[in-house]
Amino acid sequence: MSEQKQTPRPTERNIVIVGAGMAGVQTAVALREQGFTGPVTLIGAEPHQPYDRPPLSKAVLLGTAEGSAFDIDFESLAITLRLGVEVTGLRPADREIDTEAGPVPYDTLVLATGAHPLTLPGTEGVPGVHLLRTLDDAVRLGGVLERRHDIVVVGAGWIGAEFATAARAAGCAVTVVEAADRPLAGALPAEVTAPMTAWYAESGAALRLNARVAGVEEGRVVLAEGADRSGERAELPTDAVVVGIGARPATGWLDGSGIALDPSGAVTADDRLRSSLPDVYAVGDCASFPSARYGERLLVHHWDNALQGPRTVAADILGPAAGEPAPYDPVPYFWSEQFGRFVQYAGHHGAADTLLWRGDPADESWTVLWLQDEVPVALLTVSRPRDLAQGRRLIERRTPVDPARAADPSVPLKAAVR
Repeated sequence: MSEQKQTPRPTERNIVIVGAGMAGVQTAVALREQGFTGPVTLIGAEPHQPYDRPPLSKAVLLGTAEGSAFDIDFESLAITLRLGVEVTGLRPADREIDTEAGPVPYDTLVLATGAHPLTLPGTEGVPGVHLLRTLDDAVRLGGVLERRHDIVVVGAGWIGAEFATAARAAGCAVTVVEAADRPLAGALPAEVTAPMTAWYAESGAALRLNARVAGVEEGRVVLAEGADRSGERAELPTDAVVVGIGARPATGWLDGSGIALDPSGAVTADDRLRSSLPDVYAVGDCASFPSARYGERLLVHHWDNALQGPRTVAADILGPAAGEPAPYDPVPYFWSEQFGRFVQYAGHHGAADTLLWRGDPADESWTVLWLQDEVPVALLTVSRPRDLAQGRRLIERRTPVDPARAADPSVPLKAAVR
């Protein structure tokens, strides 16, 4: 009779983490913090020491910082780094991943591959077209800003606004082209984004709305018919084009593995961030998860999600040794620095039935609060950090508020509770 292979105990497992961004790094650190003593291997496609991404569109881009490497001593934590290694496939039956350097076995696998920026069709190989996702991207674009080029930014989302802010600070002429009728059209309601439109002109950036790109050639961006309101195609001369039209989970390498993906391409994790495959977890930008708080599956492409999720993954891997992990059901949070303003958002407003303004959106600071049955479910603040801190706690605790008092900007949100 053949000898049956025993499943390693949690502290003995060989844990492999694919992706060396925030989610992957924090998973490795959380495993050590929660007492895991077995082997941990962190595999990253980029050759650089693992780094944080938010500074790329700010300090690194403007040349006020050379990089944003995590201040983590991987050697003292006994975390093995394998950098510059592209992962090409997953074979769950063999418990192996395929890489350019050969197969890597695992007992437990954590997918933390993040997301890829979407490219503009037809721009492959066109000189002067850039994305902003990696450290190398930021370094290249930093050179563009130093030369004070004329720049066209395609997309008025979060990344587009942040890059336009940095480019104007560097003295570049900037035109932002957006296919929708307003900035942040995919993220926020029209009434909330309307006052943000003026921020572009105030900074000296031109904003072209309802303008679809028909093509990009070296030295110019061609807009579709009607973009200049005359029915004729408009051309924008430019030295550089920066594309910021969204991102998609980096999960193409999982084709053929049998792992369940949602329509966006994200791994469909459960409320402990476990995938449909045994001993395979998914965390960060590459994974969606069910939210009991909001009654739907969420895909959150933001820094805080990559910071918080790893704790749940580590606790579930260790099992009873780390205590019963709570379901992963955070209040999503992100921030953006644009045009001299600090914009913060917490929650998820999709099912809200009431929108309240706190303050005048023509002013430098204001807040929007979303309620569902008088319970705050989301808020967006513009340079009002106290509202964000107090409102986030109300959302987390599901605390009802008096709508009239909550709409009064002179009343602290914590004093508006029923």
